[in-house]
Amino acid sequence: MTTPSPSRATAWAGTVVSAVRQRYPWAAQHTVTGPGDVDVTPTRLHPAFHGSFDWHSCVHMHWSGLTLLDLPGAPVESQAAEALTALLDERLTAAHIAVEAELLRRRPSFERPYGWAWGLQLAAAAHTSPRARARGWAEALTPMREVLVARFRAWLPGMPLPVRAGVHSNTAFALTLARDAACALGEDELLSLIDERALAWFADDRDYPIAWEPDGHDFLSAALSEAVLMRRVLGHDAARDWLAGFLPGLAREDDPLFEVPATDADPTDGQLAHLLGLALSRAWHLRELAHLLDEEARVRVRDRTRLQIERVAGAITTGDFMATHWLVSFALKADLAA
Repeated sequence: MTTPSPSRATAWAGTVVSAVRQRYPWAAQHTVTGPGDVDVTPTRLHPAFHGSFDWHSCVHMHWSGLTLLDLPGAPVESQAAEALTALLDERLTAAHIAVEAELLRRRPSFERPYGWAWGLQLAAAAHTSPRARARGWAEALTPMREVLVARFRAWLPGMPLPVRAGVHSNTAFALTLARDAACALGEDELLSLIDERALAWFADDRDYPIAWEPDGHDFLSAALSEAVLMRRVLGHDAARDWLAGFLPGLAREDDPLFEVPATDADPTDGQLAHLLGLALSRAWHLRELAHLLDEEARVRVRDRTRLQIERVAGAITTGDFMATHWLVSFALKADLAA
């Protein structure tokens, strides 16, 4: 794990606060069920998770805020830490989370699976944080955690095939986040179900056509998302053998996964801004997979992922809102994976 410098951690903390406090523009992700179901006022529907453009981004920016506060060495400067704490105190109350949990109960496909997975990540971060327990955030999040665990357990058995897209619907990415959270939360039945589905879907995959990535709106590598999940499910030795068959050219000098595509794309276009996040998610996932590679490849991963992150670093905190409302989370995950 690499802890961000005080200047970077403090800048990220400020971005979390400003993004979450920016209410509009807002993407409601709201399916209208009838003529009386047209009020999408963010604060009414989502008293905890409004702002930061959409529900899932707001959830994982809350995860970022809590994670930044709990980093070893307390790199976030005091004033920024106080602002983060105030924000989390304001949002993560029992009353607010009760509304969020009830909406998730009523709308079983809302934010499936990406938002669900980040919701469990937030719950797990709070569960393992002495700060979150002391301030009541962990207890407040419990009803949402319970709904999301139930949602995953109801959904996964009926999924005939995984979704391999490089966006929010990607199954492997959500299952990796959910699996890590299940481990932290002691949700053993969910953990077993995730492993069962991952093995059924991915264990026999070979020779992924990596030259076909990325699509123009990707913020995930479908290949790397699958690989980091299988690293967890299979364990070190079996995952190393599986990875050699799935991505046989991984981390070679000319590996296209080291590229940073289209950094000159229109930063105000939310779909094109995904490509900035792709650089960060590739760095994050390559760093996780480096443990399965030989020393020469590990050195390349270390050096090239640092360049990937630096190429998009400015957009994380000073870019357009289409980038700043979510990129801190992916940058922080990339640091924690180093």
